[in-house]
This record gives sequence, structure tokens and C-alpha cells, in this order.
Amino acid sequence: MGRTFQLRAGLGLAVSVAVLATAPARAAPDQAQTLAVLNRVTWGATPASAAEIEAMGPDRWLARQLHPGVDDPLPPAVQAQIDALPISSQPMAQLVVDLDAQNKAANALTDPDQKKAAQQAYQQAMTSTAKQAATREILRDLYSPDQLKEQMTWFWFNHFNVHEYKANIRPMIGDYVDRAIRPHALGRFRDLLEATLKHPAMLRYLDNADNAAGHINENYAREIMELHTLGVGSGYSQKDVQELARILTGVGIDTKPDNPKLKPELQGQLVREGLFEFNPARHDYGDKVFLGHVIKGSGFGEVEQALDILSHDPATARHVCTQIATYMVSDNPPPALVQRMAVSFQRSDGDVALVLQTMFRSPEFKASLGTRFKDPVHYVISSVRLAYGDRVILNTGPVQNWVNRLAEGYYNHETPDGYAMASAAWDGPGQMSTRFEIARQIGSGPSGLFKPDEPGASDHPGFPQLQNALYYQSIAQTLSPPTRTALDQAVSAQDWNTLLLSSPEFMRR
Repeated sequence: MGRTFQLRAGLGLAVSVAVLATAPARAAPDQAQTLAVLNRVTWGATPASAAEIEAMGPDRWLARQLHPGVDDPLPPAVQAQIDALPISSQPMAQLVVDLDAQNKAANALTDPDQKKAAQQAYQQAMTSTAKQAATREILRDLYSPDQLKEQMTWFWFNHFNVHEYKANIRPMIGDYVDRAIRPHALGRFRDLLEATLKHPAMLRYLDNADNAAGHINENYAREIMELHTLGVGSGYSQKDVQELARILTGVGIDTKPDNPKLKPELQGQLVREGLFEFNPARHDYGDKVFLGHVIKGSGFGEVEQALDILSHDPATARHVCTQIATYMVSDNPPPALVQRMAVSFQRSDGDVALVLQTMFRSPEFKASLGTRFKDPVHYVISSVRLAYGDRVILNTGPVQNWVNRLAEGYYNHETPDGYAMASAAWDGPGQMSTRFEIARQIGSGPSGLFKPDEPGASDHPGFPQLQNALYYQSIAQTLSPPTRTALDQAVSAQDWNTLLLSSPEFMRR
């Protein structure tokens, strides 16, 4: 790339680090490629992950990542933190109902000061649920043995994006990630598509809860075709959007415990799963013609037919595989690679793991290793993983603050297209300057990561250990001469850490 970023570290040491297009091949080829595979497939290499791939061999290790165990355990200290989160023990449906009741009670107050205080308490409770969801996700990204599954969970959330600050979505976010996204992250695309369709977070975000016969709302129908499945320019028409919106009438949310009152002939058509509801009284039972297929009015079965049509369309295979390849390989993935992935997608009925396997085995994937610029979440998570390895942090608040500063906060992209995956969105001078500041915070000490987020808690001692076995065995041999020179000029351990986390090699995966 030929650009030079000026980095000022520690006691005023000014160091210029050239950003190179590819990592220099100074390490032994197998060693360098193993490190590069770890940095691409996981959230960032650690000494433990390097030891694991060495013990298992790259092929067996990758097979395990593609097909993880159903109940692969998290480290006990991590699981204990997750279990202690209120959202981990309270069902999402009850949480939403309770918070809705709290909001109604606050709005019913007549005293202005009491009403303001009650409304603030409600908003704080809502925000707390989303922060807990982010905590759970960060802990899994940092410490789960199923690193590829966690990476794909992040990818699919971004693909099926919802924005936490719309309406009452915040208390739904954690359940959306855990029940709609994660179980299907390496499974069948068709199952993932339906799971997101049935989740109240998606229905609230894209307004399908308001979609009813005689009051059509096309938002979700449009986005499910444009973003989730077929993609822009795939040949569908505005008429197809309208017909899908008709098919989706009655697909919505019901927080009331009792079933809606229905005519006897419609009662058998009602579908309820948690807060999800298909209300036949709100459905357009007229026949539809969707993407050339005649769909007879039959209730929720029409939705199932539409999802089958969308999932099996070749345009969906191309669009989804292009998105995956952009995430994992290149801003502009090679068309031949996308085509091979799309063939795997179609032949396997949308088996995500098989599509990924096709990609991993490709020469294009191997050639791309070490060249993918990290988006902010990858940068922050990989920094903490390298700095602390298996030592479990006690507070994810700093991580959430860092990604917010880098404009890729958890669940905080307002529009349904999700965060950009292209490097140009994240490598501007302002972004890099903020990354250098965050590198200094992570490299200089615990930065609050080991101070529990509770009143009166004290900060546990901790210092980042970047000069670890992984560095000496692998990372050091992949660094360019300018980076090595910069590290040699560091005036303290803090400066050295900051420089390594700011180096062009560490910015790539």
C-alpha cells in the first residue's frame, strides 16, 4: 500500500511504520501459514490456539472448527460470568413483557419528576440488557474453543442486522444472537433464514409486526430479498416485493399471554412460539405469484414456501457466498472462488460448513492469508486475545467502549445492510489514530479489564504479555524490517506492546 502512519508511543518516541500489502515470508513457510490460518479462522491467535493446531495438525484442527461439538464447554471462569448475567436466566419473552410493563407504569405517572426518573430507569434497564448480550458475545469470542462458529455468528448477525435502539429491541438482542443466529451459524442457510424471520427482534426492526391485510408494510419483504437472500440486481421486481409482503401478512409479535380471539375456521391456522405469532386474522389469504411461482392462500404455509423458493434460488447462493468470501478472503473476492462456493451451497442445500470448507481448500483463500485488513471488532478482540491469552477478563466494558469509539459497536448499526466489510471503511487516518490510542491503552496495562463492573470492586493486577511463546516462535519471524526496527527502539515494555499492536502486520488477518 506504500502509506506511512506516524505513531507516537510512550515517552514521545516517534516511529514511522510502513503498511505493506502482504506479510514478509521470513518465517518457515509452514509456520507462517499456520499462524496466518489461526488469525483468519479464529478471532486472533493465542499461544494456546497455536499449541492446539500444532498438536492436532491443520487439517484435523480445521475440521473440528467446521464441525464443533454440540456442547463444547467454555472455561469455567467464563461460563460463571455468563451464568451470572440476568439475561442468561430470564426468558426473553418474560423480560420483554416485564420491561413493557415498567414503561407503561412510568408513562402513567403524573408527577413530572417522578415520571422522568421512572422513564430514565426504564431506559437504563433496557440498555443493561443489550450490554449483557454484548458481554456474553465478547466472552465467547475471546475464549470459546469454537472460534469459527463465533466468527460466523458475528458475520450472520451483521448479515441479518437489527439495530438495538429501535423500539424495544434491546432486551431481544441477546436471545436473537443465541437462539436465532448461533445455533445455525455453521448449519443450513434455510434454517437460519427461518429462525431470523420468526424472531421478534427482526419483526420489530423491519416493521413486519405492522404488516397486515389491508395495511401492507413492505420493509421486511424488500430487505429479505435485497440483503438476506437474492441480492441487488438479481432480477426480482417490485411486484415480487409486494407479493412477498402479502405472503408475510400476519407474521408478527404478541406479548399477551392469551391467544387472540379468532373465528372458528381460523383457529387452527394460529401459530405461536414465544413472542412470535402468525395471526390468521391479519393474513391476506389471496393467491400470490412470487418469483414466477403460484402460491395458493394457505396461511403460514405460504411463508414456508416463499423461504424455500428464496433459499434455493441460484441468486441467493451467489449473493450469500459473495458476502462470506468478502468477509473471509477479499474486498473483491475472485469470481471463480465465489462460483465454486455457490455450487457447494446449491448442491448441499445451503450447508454453511461445506461452503466454508470449499473456500478454505481453495488456492485463493491460501493466497489471501495475512492480507485481510481487520475491522474494528477483529482488531480489538485479537488484541485482547494476544495480550492476555487464556487469562479471563472480568469486565468487558472497555472492549465495548473501544469498538464504539471505532464506530463498530455491538448491535449499533442503524440500517439493515450491516457494517461494511470492505477495508476502505476502516483504514482512514482518523480510524488509525484511534486504533493507536487503543493499542496504547491495551499495551500499557489492564485498562479496567480486570476490575469487575460492580460497586466497590477493586482492579485486579494484570499486565499484557505480548512477548509470549507465540511471539517468539511465530510472530517475530513474520515482521518486516521496519516493524522490527521500531520495536527495537521501544523505551519501555508499554511502548513495545503499543508498537506491536499498532504494527501493519497486526492490523491484518
